[in-house]
Amino acid sequence: MSTIAENIAKVGVRIREAAQASQRDCATVGLLAVSKTKPAAAIRQAFAAGVRDFGENYLQEALEKQRELGDLPLIWHFIGPIQSNKTKAIAEHFAWVHSVDRLKIAQRLSDQRPAHLPALNICLQVNVSGEPSKSGCNPDELPALAQAVTQLPNIRLRGLMTIPEPTDDLACQHAAFARLRELQDGLGLSLDSLSMGMSHDLEAAIAEGATWVRIGTALFGAREYSHN
Repeated sequence: MSTIAENIAKVGVRIREAAQASQRDCATVGLLAVSKTKPAAAIRQAFAAGVRDFGENYLQEALEKQRELGDLPLIWHFIGPIQSNKTKAIAEHFAWVHSVDRLKIAQRLSDQRPAHLPALNICLQVNVSGEPSKSGCNPDELPALAQAVTQLPNIRLRGLMTIPEPTDDLACQHAAFARLRELQDGLGLSLDSLSMGMSHDLEAAIAEGATWVRIGTALFGAREYSHN
């Protein structure tokens, strides 16, 4: 079994090589360690190996880990589906939210962001594959949603996020990520973030402009338990 530090080094090489192949500066691609279902001890190991940004899907689990890891200067990203009754805690305890897919949620996050904290960084989640089971706004709804979100105080629209249908077909991977980039370019807003790509397809995502790759399995191994 390779250690978390060894895994982080391997993923770092993949990111650098993918960036170089696309003639991009690897510093423009952030590694977001997806730490859902992983214990605080694993996050400490990742921090010791240089990772600072961590993504969580489940609010209660994330808040417990934040309390346990309060001595570390971690940057927390919420990347899971958001229910209205969870927005207050998310607004209070995270620096980034990648999974905003409707205006109501953005409004609640803006209203509930504490005044002493900087603006909450937001990515709008888009369902580029049209899967009925996936969260994310319809691409047709995106322009109006993005314009409305830019008017809200206390949050800062940074870009878009997607979780395309999993596939081993490289052309399909590239097409899904290119679609997100094109949607962002078409908004005509000054956005700087594309949150796309995971352990199996980060190379295609980086080639198409990803600025955050969300990596869980390749860093921490398979999930250790199912989450209800």
